[in-house]
Amino acid sequence: MVRTRLYRHGVLEAEDFPLEDVSEHLADTTAVVWVDLCAPGEQDLVVLSDELGLHSLAVEDAVHEHQRPKLDRYDGHCFLTAYAARLDTGTGKLQASEVAAFITERALVTVRKDEHFDIDAVVARWDASAELAKCGVGYLLHGLLDYVVDGHFDAVTALDDEIDALEELVFDSGVDSTELQRRSLRLRRSLVLLRRVVLPMREVLNPFLRREQALAHLVHDELVPYFQDVYDHVLRVSEWTESLRELVATIRDTQLTIQSNRLNTIMKKVTSWAAIIAVPTAITGFYGQNVPYPVRSRRGASWCRRSRSWPCR
Repeated sequence: MVRTRLYRHGVLEAEDFPLEDVSEHLADTTAVVWVDLCAPGEQDLVVLSDELGLHSLAVEDAVHEHQRPKLDRYDGHCFLTAYAARLDTGTGKLQASEVAAFITERALVTVRKDEHFDIDAVVARWDASAELAKCGVGYLLHGLLDYVVDGHFDAVTALDDEIDALEELVFDSGVDSTELQRRSLRLRRSLVLLRRVVLPMREVLNPFLRREQALAHLVHDELVPYFQDVYDHVLRVSEWTESLRELVATIRDTQLTIQSNRLNTIMKKVTSWAAIIAVPTAITGFYGQNVPYPVRSRRGASWCRRSRSWPCR
């Protein structure tokens, strides 16, 4: 499945044209092209690789999954990998969708590893800020990164709400401790995954903010505040994720402490009742033993040594 767009002088001129027309449109120096591919193979990228001069290592990374979020610079283009994240509130699991992008001076090629990455939401962001289209590829790149980072922000907000609900259950005496531990472990696993896709985004955005020589033509002066805003969101999500990981660990420690205190209280009650019944237990045990014992006769004449008669006669 291929989606395409053509911008000329900051105006959207064409959509969904054939992939073979990309080189023809790029022959015009005023044209900017976007191409989107979903789950392609290496052979599917041959045409674009030849037309845009893509590096073989970048093509290989675009096809294979589970790449680390990164920004690689090659001669003539850059290669970007990022992840969109979404929390399933029903299961508490974080779903991450990988996207790769080839960035050239006048073309952006996005490669989605599956259909879970909502490319329509990215297109909607481009259409909502059409006044920035005159900034070329940087405008398309900002919309893509802004959607990804905003998804991270929504995910960490949802995780925060889940952890707040978990905190309220810690002191509930009627809650199932096993289910509570299971939920805390799921949230911790989701936070670890979110941290894994969020922290490297600082390295991805830093070169654009520094406007390195290979990227200076992508980030126009008008786009700098927008990239700075995305970077600020990345920092907030990173710090928020770290604090939530510590909070989940604290909740687990608190739960174990509460369980230990409850066990100590039960043991104190059991010990108290054991001390109370110890005396009657000793008396009944002594007189209930099946051995002879001395008992004073009712007539006082002698000591009776019968074991099962009371009183002695």
